[in-house]
Amino acid sequence: MKITNLIKIAWKALLLNKKRAMLTMLGIIIGISSVVLMVSIGQSSTTIISNQFSGLGTNLIMVSNVRKDVMGVTLGTENMKNMKLKDVDAIRKRARHITKVTPCVTAMEQIVSGSRNCPGIMMGANIDYLDISNSKIEKGRVFTIQEEETAAKVCLLGQTVIKTLFPNGENPVGKEVRFGKMPMTVIGTIAEKGKNMTGDDYDDIIIAPYTTVQKRLLNIDYIHMIMASATSEEDSEVAVEEVKSIMLQTHKIKSDGDPDFEVNSLTQMLNIMGTIMAILSAFLVAIAAISLIVGGIGIMNIMYVTVTERTREIGLRRSLGAKNKDILRQFLLESAMLSLAGGIIGIIVGLLLSALVLFAFEMGFMVSITAVVVSFIVCATIGIFFGWYPAKKAAALDPITALRYE
Repeated sequence: MKITNLIKIAWKALLLNKKRAMLTMLGIIIGISSVVLMVSIGQSSTTIISNQFSGLGTNLIMVSNVRKDVMGVTLGTENMKNMKLKDVDAIRKRARHITKVTPCVTAMEQIVSGSRNCPGIMMGANIDYLDISNSKIEKGRVFTIQEEETAAKVCLLGQTVIKTLFPNGENPVGKEVRFGKMPMTVIGTIAEKGKNMTGDDYDDIIIAPYTTVQKRLLNIDYIHMIMASATSEEDSEVAVEEVKSIMLQTHKIKSDGDPDFEVNSLTQMLNIMGTIMAILSAFLVAIAAISLIVGGIGIMNIMYVTVTERTREIGLRRSLGAKNKDILRQFLLESAMLSLAGGIIGIIVGLLLSALVLFAFEMGFMVSITAVVVSFIVCATIGIFFGWYPAKKAAALDPITALRYE
């Protein structure tokens, strides 16, 4: 019998029991839509995280203090004074896979402009900071080496600070603001970078020469962190090991000793986040796949019922010359069509749900073509796999016994 005829027969048989067919497809619809939704959310989240980290510079390397436990009490890294400017100089001179490096010191105070004020975080760094952190000057200029050496009272403002202190669209360049008790001249503004997924605002920052923060604000001779830029993203891991080796030497710590610092690259963080998201997505997809198995069992169950209901029809077809393989194909086609129809509806529902969820959380809609194609293939496989045994049972019926079936 021609395949087109078998498809027509299978289609008519499904239309005779529309409600039963829809209920049978429900498990497949739920499973496929869940898989598409989970994959879309996972892919969008991974892309957003990657883009946000990339906004900081994918070859960024950070050297920070390790927290210490004293008498069971964990001290914050701000209480540790082991990192000095000599570490920065050593990295700058000896690290071959580092292009730029800056010391970093931070201070928190109220920043005031006229009658307006807000809490502010000031990052003290050198002139390489903007390139290392992938930041751009929007208006004005960056501070000079001379201003850095003289601990000049100059600063750059992030967009969030500008919107708070100058809400009427004024150009802050050239104006004076007060950070704590110290007046500072605004010499430039930093282009907007936005927020990350945890809500941290990259634009809520004030940047000044590290000497200004270190000497005039905090009166310290140590630094809080070192930021550096590797020659390329591919060289990040080599650069991390290079910086570790230099820091161990400057801090006079043996290779098997316990370092009082830690070195991390943005590439490492991206890989860790990617692994976490992949595991989470796989876990959620595995849960959603249970619905597919349940749907497949439902298809097998309903096909058994169908074979029983149509025993006389099978006997009649066999008596008219239909072969075993024709009966087998007919019921396999019915099973596959049930599964594929459920899969198509599930894909459409999954895409609609993905769009609603992703737009609601402002994550940006992304369609995983791979997930759609794989879902379609899985549906066809489920239909054939779970429909095979009922179809084989139908094909094996004795035509005389089938005709006598009541």
